Amino acid sequence: MTTSGTFIGNFTDSLHHHLSLMHGWLPVVVQVLALVALVTAIGWRTRRWRLIWLPWSAVIGVMLAVAAYWYTQTAGVADDTNPAPHTLWVWIALSGISVAVLVSGWRNAQWWRRAVALTAVPLCALSAALALNLWTGYFPTVQTAWSQLTAGPLPDQTDQVTVAAMQRNHTIPIKGSVVAVTIPGTASGFRHRGEFVYLPPAWYASDPPPALPTVMMIGGEFNTPADWMRAGNAIKTLDDFATAHHGFAPVVVFVDPGGAFNNDTECVNGSRGRSADHLTRDVVPFMQANFGVSAAAANWGVVGWSMGGTCAVDLAVMHPDMFSAFEDIAGDLAPNSGDRAQTVERLFGGNAAAYASFDPTTVITRHGPYRGVQGWFDVNGAVPGSGAAKPNAQAVAADSLCSLGSRSGIDCAVVSQPGNHDWPFASAAFAAALPWLASTIGTPGVAPVSLPSAPHATPVETAAAR
Repeated sequence: MTTSGTFIGNFTDSLHHHLSLMHGWLPVVVQVLALVALVTAIGWRTRRWRLIWLPWSAVIGVMLAVAAYWYTQTAGVADDTNPAPHTLWVWIALSGISVAVLVSGWRNAQWWRRAVALTAVPLCALSAALALNLWTGYFPTVQTAWSQLTAGPLPDQTDQVTVAAMQRNHTIPIKGSVVAVTIPGTASGFRHRGEFVYLPPAWYASDPPPALPTVMMIGGEFNTPADWMRAGNAIKTLDDFATAHHGFAPVVVFVDPGGAFNNDTECVNGSRGRSADHLTRDVVPFMQANFGVSAAAANWGVVGWSMGGTCAVDLAVMHPDMFSAFEDIAGDLAPNSGDRAQTVERLFGGNAAAYASFDPTTVITRHGPYRGVQGWFDVNGAVPGSGAAKPNAQAVAADSLCSLGSRSGIDCAVVSQPGNHDWPFASAAFAAALPWLASTIGTPGVAPVSLPSAPHATPVETAAAR
């Protein structure tokens, strides 16, 4: 290939894999084009247009934005700890206006203005989607969005037949393998989607496989079981770790805590399903029976991001006989589906005692001293008491839980790292904590790694910052 061909190929590959949907020029260009198209579609037109149809279009847009805002507030989608950006409501309103302008102005518009009005609708809708993505960080790059929307293969994905054959023949791959699994919901009765398991290269070394440690990975409120692998870059992080440790890394199970994309269970047993029972009574025995992983609590950890971070703490403090380490990445103080009264009603059908049984503060207090449990709390902001800027709600929650946990025998640290409440932050946080987590749950060949200055840590250098 010529030098120019190599350059073009590398440039195309860079665009395909690294073009950001959250920062840089692409979101700005889309939004500028949307504004130009909408203004052109509106035009000056007639006096009747300006006095009647244009105000009517504006009313439609405002009503759509108000309805969207009302939904996010009443459904517990947003709260004061993670408010939606103002630009989201602006672009939702402009999307409504673009549709109203298209409909009301179609009859008397010239052909070119009709074409521009038709173009303005998807551009405004795409701008609203980009604003939503900026809030959630769900699609960091174009490649992530394309893979998710087209259900493309996951990194390292293979099938169970190939895995079984490789394991029998002791064929040790260079990288790990990701295999889709169907875990029966026999014990929980929880209807869930397909889940995934990551097997490090060392898993193939013997038949039966070595009893490796296991990590359970949980995503955010709006989730699919593949999110950690697509948006969270977890497979590359695990592969890099395995490469640096002679093929050894934890076995990882990417679970489904919701059963649907928008079913916010907070990993509890409640009116939205027995999610907690699925994770503890279905998933854990399945992993032991089908992948030969260690059954000891000392060899199990759980990692969660946002809602999943709350889940990680909950699972560890409720089941110290099952998990010995957890990483809570920007989780809340307790299961959260609105304010406390709304949460009790939405998740537990109004049963306050059931809520208390899944409230980490209450659980830790009732349990008494713990032994052999460690926790890493990641926050994207100032740590309380550090003298820096005012801490956010997740930092306050982490400080409260770690302080209580420390008094109850849980070794923990609150680690401040740069970033926003989004998937790129979660990805960097997992990469930073993995050496500690892998050593804590007994991954072979991994030297002991201590928590950073427990119970409160200074900012650490993340993989993304290096």
